[in-house]
Amino acid sequence: MSERIYIFDTTLRDGEQSPGASMNTAEKLRIALQLEKLGVDVLEAGFPAASDGDFEAVSKIAEKLKNTEIAALARTSISDIDRAWEAVKGAAKPRIHTFIATSDIHMKYKLNMNRDEVIQKAVEAVRYARAYTENVEFSAEDGSRSDRDFLCKVFEAVIESGATIVNLPDTVGYAIPSEFGSLVKYVIDHTPNISKAILSVHCHNDLGLATANTIAAISAGARQAEVTINGIGERAGNASLEELVMALHTRPNYLLLSSNIKTEFIYPTSRLVSMITGITVQPNKAVVGANAFLHEAGIHQDGMLKNPMTYEIMKPETIGLGTSRLVLGKHSGRHALRSQLKELGYDLSDDELKIIFSKFKELADKKKNIVDEDLEVLVTEGILRTTDTFRLEYLHVTSG
Repeated sequence: MSERIYIFDTTLRDGEQSPGASMNTAEKLRIALQLEKLGVDVLEAGFPAASDGDFEAVSKIAEKLKNTEIAALARTSISDIDRAWEAVKGAAKPRIHTFIATSDIHMKYKLNMNRDEVIQKAVEAVRYARAYTENVEFSAEDGSRSDRDFLCKVFEAVIESGATIVNLPDTVGYAIPSEFGSLVKYVIDHTPNISKAILSVHCHNDLGLATANTIAAISAGARQAEVTINGIGERAGNASLEELVMALHTRPNYLLLSSNIKTEFIYPTSRLVSMITGITVQPNKAVVGANAFLHEAGIHQDGMLKNPMTYEIMKPETIGLGTSRLVLGKHSGRHALRSQLKELGYDLSDDELKIIFSKFKELADKKKNIVDEDLEVLVTEGILRTTDTFRLEYLHVTSG
């Protein structure tokens, strides 16, 4: 029987740190609802102390979602933790996620603190957060470049102080899979009270190894994986939810691990995040890229016609990508439009569908076939777009 891996999605926090990926509250809420439908165990909704907008978004998400744990990020300061709790206290399952750096380079140049001071700060933060909730996660920022024994000492101290999840991040994407797996095993073997907490990992993709490092870590004993949709995130991004989940789904006999993700919602969720953030998924992206289920070579096509599993290790339907698609045009009705929008990840209300259907008919009179990108523009302009703060009415340019 396989063991369960908890999926911690940080698309709305770390994912939003991708250059140009800033989202407003309405957009974050729409993604959050889709992530709950997808079945993530924990949703990191944001960093409430960062801005009033982030606080508002975290609060709205906490109030709206009913089944998913909602985490708010906080530094190890009293004001940050107060702000985080204020934002998530309305959640059915709130979590405070506090962090401090533990690597020598960060302690010396960023924190200007010694090891004892860092441990004291971490312990005080966890104890303070525990006064609000029993669900407290602690992260050792830059953990993969920290001294192993010091890392174990920090984890032991925060678990003793009440942390129920301890997170080991590869903050700068420096680790190699075999090395990172070894580090996870070392932490498990040398942290005396580790059995009282869930060990988590958070991997970045600077060397293109985020998903591989995450798999190495959970194979070594970590039981929570922090990931994002489409692998978006700071710099080169994070471990990709869809890659990790489908690796578990496709290789269960080897990994002996599983998740509660409803895989048929992976593709619609990917499209929704891409559309809202404006970050295009590269065509050759694993699992959700446009080319992931396309075959051009003659030998491959021949094999596919005889048996699709000759060149496909997963069925497109498994991730919510249908094999047949409706062709939309001026004769299409509301039902067909709603069906296609749902496949793209947009579950609209009747009033929202009415708005989009009207715009769809206008476009269909001008264009023979309506493609997915057209529908996404209609939804963005008609539903997702917020009221303009400024509008350009006239532009006059003189040169020479």
